[in-house]
Amino acid sequence: MYIYQYVVDLSFPPVYGVHPSLTLKAAVTHPCENQDGALFDSVIDCEIARDTDVGHAKFAEYVKSEEVSDLNDAVKPFQLVVERCPVGHPDRAAALTNLAWARLQGYIRNDVQDIGCITSLFRDALSLRPQGHPDRPPSLYNLTEALTRHYGKTNTAADIRESAQIYHELLPLCPEGTYLRSIAEGENGVDYVICKCNNLPTDASDEGIHLRRIILELCPLGHQRRPRALNELSRALRTCFNQGGRIEDIDESIQFRREALSLCPEGHPDHSTYLNGLARSLSRRFSHQGKSHDLDEAISLYEEALCLRPVGHISRDTSLDNLGGALLARFNQHGDINDINRTISLLREALTLHPPGHRRRDTLLHNLATTLTRRYEESHASEDLNEAIELSRESLRLKQLNDPGRHKVLCNLSSALCSRFTQNQKTEDVEEAIGLCKEALAALPPLHPGRCSGYMRLQEAYLSRYRVQHNPDDLLLAVENFRLASRHPTEGFPERIREAIDWACEAEIYQHESALEAYHTCLDLFDNHVMTRSSIISRREAATAFYGAKSLPVNAASCAVRRNDLQQAVELEEQGRGQQWSLASRLRTPLGDLQSANQPLAQKLSELNKRLSDAQGSTGSEDRAAADRAAIEYRRLMGRWEAAVAEIRNVQGFSRFLLPPSYEDLQAAASHGPVIILIASKYSCDAIIVPKSGGPHHVPFSFLTLNDLKILKDNFSREIRHTAGMGPEEPRKELRALLRKVWDEIMLPIVNVLLHDLKVKPRSRIWFCPTAAFTSIPFHAANPFRKKADHSGWELCLEDIYICSYTPTLSALIRARQAMKTCVTPSFAAIGQSQPGAGQGKELATVDSELELVHKLLPTNIKFTSLSGEEATQAGALDALRTNTWVHLACHGKQDREQPYNSRFAMRDKPLTLLDIMENNAPHAEFAFLSACHTAVGDEETPDEVIHLAAGLQFSGFKSVIGTLWVVDDDVAKHVVEAFYLNMFKDLKDGPMDCTKAAKALNAATYAVKKLVPLEQRIVFVHIGV
Repeated sequence: MYIYQYVVDLSFPPVYGVHPSLTLKAAVTHPCENQDGALFDSVIDCEIARDTDVGHAKFAEYVKSEEVSDLNDAVKPFQLVVERCPVGHPDRAAALTNLAWARLQGYIRNDVQDIGCITSLFRDALSLRPQGHPDRPPSLYNLTEALTRHYGKTNTAADIRESAQIYHELLPLCPEGTYLRSIAEGENGVDYVICKCNNLPTDASDEGIHLRRIILELCPLGHQRRPRALNELSRALRTCFNQGGRIEDIDESIQFRREALSLCPEGHPDHSTYLNGLARSLSRRFSHQGKSHDLDEAISLYEEALCLRPVGHISRDTSLDNLGGALLARFNQHGDINDINRTISLLREALTLHPPGHRRRDTLLHNLATTLTRRYEESHASEDLNEAIELSRESLRLKQLNDPGRHKVLCNLSSALCSRFTQNQKTEDVEEAIGLCKEALAALPPLHPGRCSGYMRLQEAYLSRYRVQHNPDDLLLAVENFRLASRHPTEGFPERIREAIDWACEAEIYQHESALEAYHTCLDLFDNHVMTRSSIISRREAATAFYGAKSLPVNAASCAVRRNDLQQAVELEEQGRGQQWSLASRLRTPLGDLQSANQPLAQKLSELNKRLSDAQGSTGSEDRAAADRAAIEYRRLMGRWEAAVAEIRNVQGFSRFLLPPSYEDLQAAASHGPVIILIASKYSCDAIIVPKSGGPHHVPFSFLTLNDLKILKDNFSREIRHTAGMGPEEPRKELRALLRKVWDEIMLPIVNVLLHDLKVKPRSRIWFCPTAAFTSIPFHAANPFRKKADHSGWELCLEDIYICSYTPTLSALIRARQAMKTCVTPSFAAIGQSQPGAGQGKELATVDSELELVHKLLPTNIKFTSLSGEEATQAGALDALRTNTWVHLACHGKQDREQPYNSRFAMRDKPLTLLDIMENNAPHAEFAFLSACHTAVGDEETPDEVIHLAAGLQFSGFKSVIGTLWVVDDDVAKHVVEAFYLNMFKDLKDGPMDCTKAAKALNAATYAVKKLVPLEQRIVFVHIGV
């Protein structure tokens, strides 16, 4: 005989929205050739069916009677059926399920204890129903039932975690409206599992975070438990970030926190909880990246949460603590004493809510101690320090040895003890401080971000002891911990940068040989930190956020000079100077050579350059969630870009691709004349002359200090303002005296080296690259204003001897020369705005006549476009800059000293800003004459960045630019303009226009107008570039 098996699915009308269903199986037997075997199989099948029926009948009796004997009577036949269905039998899964289900019901009623056996039976049944099997969904559900029932009795976390993973597979297999779906989604089903998983302790392991992601997927949009699931996943990611320092984790944490908050708006009972959660993640990211808008937003959210938790609220202590921590961070950033005083008040109130015996008292004690220590560093009030030490000791006594925050208390107590040692010089304090730091470090794994703080406090302790006891071993140990802290890979860049700056300062003070290493570390960290910012403005904010950062490049170069390593001085100065320009220019690097060597890599980098350029917005979005998404996308692209660059460096001949240039690379800037780098540091003031070949030459200014230069710079500014009110015939005695000082103390020693040591011929071209306090001093106008000793005439001034130009950086000059290789048909645009839009300045009466003059002086064979009046708009001017090779701009110019990227030219509708110009790529542009005020004046906050309008035009593509150092008098500027263009084009005839002649033409023009133009208006114009 053989058996046909039939499966029949029956469905019924819905009951309370649920569609019940029933599956019936029937078997029909027929005779076959192997009578004996078939008969035996038939007998077995009959016994299976009979025992199964008996088991179900007995089980039904048990359900009614709840007698253990009935359960045992049900289990026995089910067990026999399992034995009659060996591995491979088609009904084995069903048999296992019947036996497991009966035992599970007994377990639920406490009549059976062996839940492990029950779960194993369900697992065995599930293994016989692989993916795609029609009975796999109920098998999945059965296993969750066993796991959740066991969890309900024992709270075994592994059971509820596995249940969540099973439901993650089960729900997509259960169509909406089916009975199985209804019970799986019921309050004892997946909803119960979600609730219990949300209550599990935070687990920041990969497995723990994976579970949280599963729970979130089980809570789709609209699910009542989605906010909590978002919150728990965010918490796990933040904890993971705290342990590993991966920025992607805290970014994702913030995204989930934002969504959770949006689902619990104002008025929701959990609104304050989600306000606090988002603020904590933002605060943590601020500590890692230093973005001020993160801290500002966090404080705003904490303030809002505190308002929702008045006196008596169960969570007021948490809000007080959190807000206090954020205000302390803002104090560390801006130094407003009101912030730290309020922090202490908030923490004292919170501590009253944590009396002895409270589980979080140790944390509040530590936070208050940290704040008091910080205030002591500002006020030196010994009562703050003594209280901080007492509070730290109490916190440490309350902390368990395995507490994950114990290392923070150890480090804070160490810092306070170091401060007391500095005050009273008791050796036991510093010895204890060192021991505490070592204990903290011993408790942390190698890549834990907290190790950075341990290294910092340990160097602080060794350095404190060195200052008192002068043991050179302590200085060595301090330097080693400076090194470890500034290079710790999982700590954020801001903390490491601060540590590296401190390292450089201390190495300078004690004349330690590691000073140059410290400067290199600083500059490298700065590069990496600034490149994480997705906008030009945010990069400048990042660069100006650190005390001592703006003098870093000149101090580094000075350090190398004092160690007689002039080549390294040039390299360090170049790396630190113009950092904003060099970072932006990476995305515009010519790829011709790479194209020849490896076309696919060149194509990949070109595409990434384009995508990164598009991704780097100029300003942050008001929508913080959108800004976060944009920043995350930028970092993702930057990661791919860095990987592509690393791949390129493996190509033969490209090992230094986009690395800071070496001296040999930078010397190309001097191919047409020496470059004079002027270094103004508090440690020394020097000039380094980079010649066309050979090593650099050093010109020390032994009797010139940084303060002298600042006074000289201020005197120039004062005198230029004074001359604005003088008549054209009045002698400029004070201005002449200042230019004489520049000649005698700065330029004369340089000229002597140029003429006598380097044999640079008179009337050759030279370039100035001034730094820090040297910027804005008109070196090109240096003049002895003295008659020769034999009274045969006047002594020569600098511009009698050399043709002077400036360059923001050596790399900028090299890039401009390299771009000169491309020849295009010249076109000239004259842009003028005599009547700028509202708020942009007064009317300029001579602009239109200046444009006409320029047109008249231009060779007739050159295509000319004039843009003025209503046509001289921001968009019109940008288009003219992009589509013409030569440009003359006559309008109001304004340098914005607070935000130099907002420096601007006044147009008819709205200003043309430096940002607009930088984003306006003009690779074929050649020359621009900026007949406007303040177009070559640098930034006070970042003097070595040379962020001004003329540099912006050079960055956008113009190889040669004439700009201005101060206010231009438009009534007399036309004389300089006329003389310049006459000299520029006098030998042109039918030949091509040559922008490299601009410096010589300007030199000749200032001579030609001596009798027409006052001194300050002659020297206001400077040439930048080739």
